Amino acid sequence: MIWLHDPPARGSWNMAIDEALLHRAAEGAPPVLRFYEWEVPTLSLGYFQRYADRTQHPASADCAAVRRATGGGAILHDRELTYSCILPPKHPLGRRAAELYNAIHTSIVAVLAEYGLNANLLACGDQSPHATGCGAPDHGAEPFLCFERRTPGDVLLYGWKIAGSAQRRQRGAVLQHGSILFERSPCAPELPGIHDLTSIRLDRSDFARRLKNALSVHLGDNFAFEPPQSDLTDESVAIEASKFAADHWLRLR
Repeated sequence: MIWLHDPPARGSWNMAIDEALLHRAAEGAPPVLRFYEWEVPTLSLGYFQRYADRTQHPASADCAAVRRATGGGAILHDRELTYSCILPPKHPLGRRAAELYNAIHTSIVAVLAEYGLNANLLACGDQSPHATGCGAPDHGAEPFLCFERRTPGDVLLYGWKIAGSAQRRQRGAVLQHGSILFERSPCAPELPGIHDLTSIRLDRSDFARRLKNALSVHLGDNFAFEPPQSDLTDESVAIEASKFAADHWLRLR
């Protein structure tokens, strides 16, 4: 299994890399665990959200924006760590959506415990009236921001959601990506992160390394670091230009 930890990049590039990796997985490429960050505060809209709904969140009005290929509420990517896990069709967890969510989210909880933090997964029956989750279509009544929604399996710290995920499938392969909120962003001041809730400032690279190790138990494989290949970069350039950096995609709805 390959793991990557990419430097901060623009939103359209981050989304293009994830999509290129999903294409590769559908063709039988090995599983990939990728960590990445964002070079400027960026609002990622869920696939089903209307671009005009950005006006619901004035604090992020001046932020860069990108539309994800996964559904759910908008995420303000700033002082956080984003991960993506891409599995080919034959991987056991790739065929079981709920188990993949659980494997990754329980691993996040386990890593937080290594720092002495007592996080938990939201249990069934505990969700708010807006419990559609980051991976569900939007129906207009849910909060605009994903981290203001609740669904069973979300990672909570002192009752606040600090990690959520979404999935997309293509020809049997699965991409799950999600955000782990480390600190409150001035562009989303209503959302506290781990540091705001605990006064503990975590190193993102150290957290990523620990999460990689925790996930190796669930994914049944050891990880080998591998820098992106030139053909993956070329494919990502094409995807970014035709889709994620294109205005017609951003304003799709």
